[in-house]
This record gives sequence, structure tokens and C-alpha cells, in this order.
Amino acid sequence: MTIHKEGRSLLFWMLIILTALNYGLYQWIPEQDLILNLVLLVSIALYLIVLQFFRNPFVTLPNEDDLVYAPAEGKVVVIEETIEDEYLKDRRKQVSIFMSPFNVHVNRSPITGIVEFFKYHPGKYLVAWHPKSSTENERTTMVIRHANGVKLVVRQIAGALARRIKWYVKDGSVLPQGGEYGFIKFGSRVDIYLPLDAEILVTMNQKTKGGKTPIARLKK
Repeated sequence: MTIHKEGRSLLFWMLIILTALNYGLYQWIPEQDLILNLVLLVSIALYLIVLQFFRNPFVTLPNEDDLVYAPAEGKVVVIEETIEDEYLKDRRKQVSIFMSPFNVHVNRSPITGIVEFFKYHPGKYLVAWHPKSSTENERTTMVIRHANGVKLVVRQIAGALARRIKWYVKDGSVLPQGGEYGFIKFGSRVDIYLPLDAEILVTMNQKTKGGKTPIARLKK
């Protein structure tokens, strides 16, 4: 377990500010033990909450050509047939994973492949489970192409709390299965669009682990 690079600066300055706040209160009202202890406890709790949000557990990268692994940790909130109308423009099976502020927010590649298309879209900040969040919220769209020709669309979607999407890929990037490609801060959702003949291996409300939970099996 490590601390993700996206949180290191924030955690450093939080530590400085909270330490200064508690020290300043101790100098200002040294006799108010109840207030001092309460502020200290709240400071520790707040810091631990933010610290756990930026945790980055070690993941052994899978290497299964016929399996599609979860791109995020969270809960499955959508399993349905739909039309992916941004790039592939065909019918797909969509699986969506909602990440609460208490989940790991590292986004991982579901398959090994080459990034054929990547685009960032500014947008709204509807709650991540809202039906229109996939098309109206701030989001990124990534199309990853496997060596066997299979293409998947993976979409990072910002939620009501998530106001910053980070990505570390571009057109032509090569990604290993389970490899990190992005991060979303403070609650969000990831959609994945699979071929219609893919066998879905998860169920509604099932908990997933990024790079660890198989969510579908591709037809050979």
C-alpha cells in the first residue's frame, strides 16, 4: 500500500495547516482542554479520511486475454445494452461502477492494448448515478484496442464531489491489463462498453476491485 501521487501535495499541506491550527489554539486557549481535544480529534479524523482516499494498493497485473477486469473499485450500478454513440457508434453491453469517497480511486485498464482514441469533455457535475451523467458530466473517453482486434470504450465520469479527473495516457499509449491510466478525486463513476457477445461475470450491486475483479469474458 502506498499513497497515490495525486494526494501527496494535498496531504502535506493538510498536515502543515492542521498542525499549525492545533498549535495556535494551544497557545491561544491553553486552559480549554475540552476544545483543544475536540479540535485535535476532528483534525486527526479528517486527515485519516483524506489519507485513506488516496491509498494506492499494490495490484499484481493479470494477463488473461479472454477476461475483462474491473477498471475501478466500487459497486456495479448499471448492466444494460445501450448504444455507444461517441466513437464506436454501435450497440454495446454497458457495465458501470460507482466509486464512493471511501473507495480506491485509481482507474485501471481492463485489457492489454493500445489506446486508439482518447478525449476529455468538460461538463456538468450531476450525481454519478444520474442517467445523464454519462453524456453531460465532465468525463473522458478512452478506446483501447486489443491485439486480437477487440475494442473497449472506458469512460471516466466526474460526480457531484469529483471535480478533477486525471489521466496519464494519450492516443497510441500502450497499456497492460490492470495498468493504471487515471484517477478521479472524491467520488465518481467509470463506464465500460463491451461487445454484445461478451459474457458478463458480475451482478448488480456487486463490489469490485480495480484490476482484480473479472467483470466479463470475451468471446474467443
